[in-house]
Amino acid sequence: MNKKITPGDLKIWRNFTSSKETIENKDYYLDQKRAPTQKIKKVDLHGLSLDGANKKIEILIDKYFMEGVEKIIIITGKGLRSKTSNPYVSKDLSILKNSVPNYINANLKIKNKIKSISKAEIKDGGEGAFYIFLKKL
Repeated sequence: MNKKITPGDLKIWRNFTSSKETIENKDYYLDQKRAPTQKIKKVDLHGLSLDGANKKIEILIDKYFMEGVEKIIIITGKGLRSKTSNPYVSKDLSILKNSVPNYINANLKIKNKIKSISKAEIKDGGEGAFYIFLKKL
């Protein structure tokens, strides 16, 4: 298809690219329509110790499982500002980001309520977050 650009098309394009107006995000409305069908909770673990984060996760997984929540977004952060001196943790890896999923996998009480754990999408925190998908009652 070798359609030539008309002066009218060029004018419309220049107006569009120089405009300061925001463009409507049509995907936003699709996401809003889908959101009520899935029960989602978000948990932010920033500032918690490893022990505190693990205890909070254990309590919330039990609670959300009983409430019928399907997906939990766990925000751990990337660990870039962590001031740990734990010799068993790599300086390149965060504490909560890696240790909380390990704790979940090692804890049979809560692991039996989990369908899967996966990386979070960028919109939900990317490398500083992960998802927990819970089984149904």
